[in-house]
Amino acid sequence: MNNKNVTYVLIALIVGISFTISSYFLANGLINFRAERKTISVTGSAKKQLRSDLVKWTGMYTAVAKDLKEAYRLLEESQKKVKTYFLSKGLSEKDLIFSSISTQTIYEMLPNGIYSTKVDSYRLSQSIQITSKDVDKITELSRKSTELINAGVQFESMPPQYYYTKLADLKIEMLSLATEDAVRRAKQIAKSTGSQVERLKSASMGVFQITPLYSTEVSDYGINDTTSIDKEITAVVNCEFIIK
Repeated sequence: MNNKNVTYVLIALIVGISFTISSYFLANGLINFRAERKTISVTGSAKKQLRSDLVKWTGMYTAVAKDLKEAYRLLEESQKKVKTYFLSKGLSEKDLIFSSISTQTIYEMLPNGIYSTKVDSYRLSQSIQITSKDVDKITELSRKSTELINAGVQFESMPPQYYYTKLADLKIEMLSLATEDAVRRAKQIAKSTGSQVERLKSASMGVFQITPLYSTEVSDYGINDTTSIDKEITAVVNCEFIIK
């Protein structure tokens, strides 16, 4: 190998070694830089009490007779009594929604406890549903509606269902409050370690819990209580902050 070739080889080796060393320090510098970008994860939450502004209530009445036509006649009489009762309480006809009639055939039971193929009677049932923004009034009616039993109606009152119609707007407000809570917590944690919150890196919304007041119930899928007039909504936000 002549001197010229030796020179080329040496130059190539020097360049290669220099490139390797530079790459190492560059990569190591990036690793250190990233390591210096410290983050903290914080969960923020917000609670607010609300009162339902819509109620749905259902009542059921039935009639039983040996003859199907007689059962229908009795149910029709019950419907008139039910309608008259609620109209007398200040509701209008448009407030009352009657369902279609449900028919059940009841067969005679043999001494051995097995039902025969012989028809014993017919059971007809129909429901009435009321949806209203007058939550207190319908709640009171749902409790007193069994007075219809005294009028000869086989009546059953179902538990009312309560809703809040402005929930979509409220959820946006609650998310903002929960995020503000997360920022306060992050700043407090950072301060205790001699650091400062630089900016929000990422955030994810948790599920909403709408529960009766003072309930401790929590679900991974969220809760939407319809059993109580007064409720509490809880919003949760999981945030990650970059600190310096």
